[in-house]
Amino acid sequence: MVEGGNFQIMLSVIEGRVLGCLMEKERTVPDQYPLTMNALVSACNQSSSREPIMSLDDFEVDASLTSMKSQGFIRIVHPSHGRSVTRYRQVAVEKFELEEPEAAVVAVLLVRGPQTVAELRSRTERLHPFESAAEVDASLHVLAEKDLVRLLDRQVGQKEQRWQQLIAEEAEPVATPSAVTPSSVTGSMADRVAQLEDRVAKLEAALADLL
Repeated sequence: MVEGGNFQIMLSVIEGRVLGCLMEKERTVPDQYPLTMNALVSACNQSSSREPIMSLDDFEVDASLTSMKSQGFIRIVHPSHGRSVTRYRQVAVEKFELEEPEAAVVAVLLVRGPQTVAELRSRTERLHPFESAAEVDASLHVLAEKDLVRLLDRQVGQKEQRWQQLIAEEAEPVATPSAVTPSSVTGSMADRVAQLEDRVAKLEAALADLL
C-alpha cells in the first residue's frame, strides 16, 4: 500500500498491468476501446512493450477488474449499441485528475516498470508526442507532487536515474544500491532456478499422465 497526497493507493502487480493496458489502449486503439475481456488479456500478455512479460488468464484479469471497480479505477460497459459483449474502461485518469501527458507517462510506467526520462519520451510516442525530454521531466514532477511517481537512486551500472510509478506494486522489487550485493543476486537467481525446476517437474508429470 502507498499513501498518496490525496489518495490511498493499493494495487497489485496484476492490477497495475491491467490498468496500464487500459490506459495505453485507450490512446493507441481508440476504435477498439473500451476493451473486451479477450482483448484485455491479450494486451496484458503482449510479448512487446511489456516488462516483464506476463501470462495471465481470464480469471486473474477478471479478479483484478472486480477489485479495481470497487476502488474506482475502472468501469464496466455493458453490451449496447450493437456490441454483444461486456467491455471495460479505466477511470484512473479522472480519479487522479491527469492531463494527457501525465496519463501517457503513468501508462508506460505501469506496463514497463521504472524508466529513465529518455526511455519514457521514446516509449510514450504513440500515446503522447513529447517534443523534448524537458517536457517529460515536467510531467514527472507534476506526478511526483501528487505522490504518483518517485525518482529512484541511481543503481550500480546505470548512467541515469529512473522513475517509478507508485500506483501498483512492481513485478520485480526495486532495490537501492546498498541492497544490491553478490549474495542477494545469487539468492535471487537460485530462487528462479528452483522455480523453473519445479515447473519442469510438474510439466513432466502432466506429460506422463497423458502417455
